[in-house]
Amino acid sequence: MLEALRAGRPVNKVLIAHGAGQSMPILEIVHRAREAKVVVERVDRRVIERLSPGGRSQNVLAIAAAKEYADLRALLRQIERRGEAPLLMVLDGIEDPQNLGAIIRSADAAGMHGVVIPARRAVGLTAAVARASAGAVEYVPVARVGNLAQSLDRLAEASIWTVGIDPAGSKDFTAVDYRQPTAIVIGAEGRGLSRLVKERCDTLASIPMKGSLGSLNASVAAALVMFEAMRQRDREQG
Repeated sequence: MLEALRAGRPVNKVLIAHGAGQSMPILEIVHRAREAKVVVERVDRRVIERLSPGGRSQNVLAIAAAKEYADLRALLRQIERRGEAPLLMVLDGIEDPQNLGAIIRSADAAGMHGVVIPARRAVGLTAAVARASAGAVEYVPVARVGNLAQSLDRLAEASIWTVGIDPAGSKDFTAVDYRQPTAIVIGAEGRGLSRLVKERCDTLASIPMKGSLGSLNASVAAALVMFEAMRQRDREQG
């Protein structure tokens, strides 16, 4: 694990068992992880044993990323050089690897410029996510940020309109103009958008529902909005 951190390999997070103590190796792992801005979490020892190959560990486990993350500022500069209006998917706390993988796969199909995810309380680019994306992680840049609300402020500074998808949205999601520089914001499974993220959205839009349930699966909702954005942009170009 230390060698991976020293070499700068992409790591989603480091798990350390409660009661593992403060030995020099663990202290160095924590130091290296924080230098690399990798999340460090204290968890029950059984969690580490369950995730470790063969159930063996030394009370510490690194969860490696399946692919290196993109830098959000660099991604925006790249889009600007291409002369295109940014179209991003921002995910507020997606925890299910299947959902994240499916969203990345849809993002590739819809021609999105990239996906933005938070470093904490959300799944990262794990092997399960890569499998669920059917290989799309190799083509869609995924930026991982420390503070999602602050990142929305950064997008606003770049003149990118943020559209939060929320049941309380005042307009239909198809009534939004996605031809302008746009970031579509989707909330976590079951919880929706967090308060701080919702407050920073320029507008809230809803997906009409006729059934008994009040919301869609996150990956389905994301796909609907992304393909509406693609439809609008393709129509403009045509």
